[in-house]
Amino acid sequence: VINAACASRATRKPATESPGPNRAMTPELTDSRRLTGANLFWDLPAAIIDVCYAGDPQPLLAAWQQAAHSLLEIVGHSEQQLTHRIFQNGLSLLVSARIDQLYAMCELNEAAFACAAATLADQPLPDLALEGSRLKELFEEELDPRLLALQTAAARHGVPFLWDDDEASVGYGKTSLCWPRDKLPEISRVAWEQVKSIPVALVTGTNGKSTTVRMSAAIIGAAGIRAGLTSTDWIRIGSKILDEGDYSGTGGARRLLRHHDTEIAVLETARGGLLRRGLGVASASTALITNVAADHLGEYGIHSVAELIETKFIVRRALEGDAPLILNADDAGIVAFASQLELPKIWFSLDPANPVILTHRAQGGTMAVLQEDALCLCENGELREIVQASKIPSALGGTARYNLQNALGALALCSTLGISDACIRRGLESFRGDEHDNPGRGNWFEHNGVRILVDFAHNEHGTRAISEMVSSTPAERRLLLIGQAGDRRDEDIRAMTLAACRIQPDLVLACRLPGYERGRLQSEVLKVIRESVRKRGLNDEQIIEFEAPVNAAAFALDWARPGDVLVLLVLTQRKEVMRLIQEYIQR
Repeated sequence: VINAACASRATRKPATESPGPNRAMTPELTDSRRLTGANLFWDLPAAIIDVCYAGDPQPLLAAWQQAAHSLLEIVGHSEQQLTHRIFQNGLSLLVSARIDQLYAMCELNEAAFACAAATLADQPLPDLALEGSRLKELFEEELDPRLLALQTAAARHGVPFLWDDDEASVGYGKTSLCWPRDKLPEISRVAWEQVKSIPVALVTGTNGKSTTVRMSAAIIGAAGIRAGLTSTDWIRIGSKILDEGDYSGTGGARRLLRHHDTEIAVLETARGGLLRRGLGVASASTALITNVAADHLGEYGIHSVAELIETKFIVRRALEGDAPLILNADDAGIVAFASQLELPKIWFSLDPANPVILTHRAQGGTMAVLQEDALCLCENGELREIVQASKIPSALGGTARYNLQNALGALALCSTLGISDACIRRGLESFRGDEHDNPGRGNWFEHNGVRILVDFAHNEHGTRAISEMVSSTPAERRLLLIGQAGDRRDEDIRAMTLAACRIQPDLVLACRLPGYERGRLQSEVLKVIRESVRKRGLNDEQIIEFEAPVNAAAFALDWARPGDVLVLLVLTQRKEVMRLIQEYIQR
């Protein structure tokens, strides 16, 4: 009953727009969920609710705190902590919890909010004694002492511990042991001396995460080690895909780390998972942040790039001791936030004269940098060449500079994991960046003088990088296929479209994304795209709307003639579009 109730609440979609005038002064609970790992707020698991409210937050906050403390006292958990975050038109309210009672704590948190809302509205308060009695029963029903005992024993033995609604496990990779939640072992019967960990790397950022993860996997594979990776497309070990889908959250991390074939894990760690559940692992060998730019703003109380940067830096909470955080020195926001942190850092940059790089080198720090045509690693002030940029296929002769940056990040990450320079070189030279080893990211095709680029760029930062590359590609005519999900703000759609139009397209195909309406009519999204394209000087005859990307791609291939460049920003129906392109090439 508890699980069903919380699962229902988990489907609530966080508001992405400001509240309307009629509801602005009435607090509304928009989302209630569990944070199962370290998160934006602290390292503790917690129940969190997001509240839409444009009034003075302090009276609401005080009333919630008072009600939460009272209910915690009644249910016998007064030791649990409260915290909060105030953001534009809203608040996040958190109560820490033991891992075996998070669902019950969600119920308590919502009850405390209901009391606070009633207080603000001068309405009768719920009977706290009656509500506390109901909650106490829920806490007792969810109690799982064996799970807590396993968690404590794993910490005592210094081995990893993972849990979810169905299973709990200790160790990673081939030594991991996993049990159903209703069949957890006696602690004394676990062969703790056989349970080990494996190297784990986290990769986050706005753009380049999937590519960096896959480059890293290619490098690790070149060293003869089975790399397990999670991404927004699949979960994979070596060359074997275990399952397709978005596995960039906690569920993908658990599945990969419990698999006995995984020898090193490289986990794509997306913003959504970090905000919905927190980190999927308690500790990591290293973590990398590719870049941070405007994307998904307005969700989960994140309304600015500065707040998004703080969100991406959640990965640092998994680092202990001398485990380094690998950072992009060419990203000013990352540099500014990192300056506040006292922890080991490795920087990477396309510019050897970058002041951060120069200072870090003078201090004897480790960095990866592009020096003329070579990707180099610098340690203790000594620079050594790893690989020639011209020999990295995915960099397209240096025109895809964003992939040179991704390669520098992957180089630094793999060096931290103990991979040799020779294997790093072989891995980067073998990573083609095509539809086979990096599907949907910078995939070029050519047939009868027509060049086709398929890419997943879906925000201003990503489309600007694509435009810089395409603009240097000679073309008789250029075509742009573009669409966007409904959960993006108008200003974000506009910025993305204007950045994409820097390729100076002769024709723009604006397509709906079926299944990605996300609470908004796709006609509204296309209207913003059309208006933005007009600002670039194109007329209505140069803008055609389509019902789906596959329809737009079919039109583009029929329209193309020798000398043309087609830029297909395919966010959905990628397999169908790829199939059309293969059929076109085989004509």
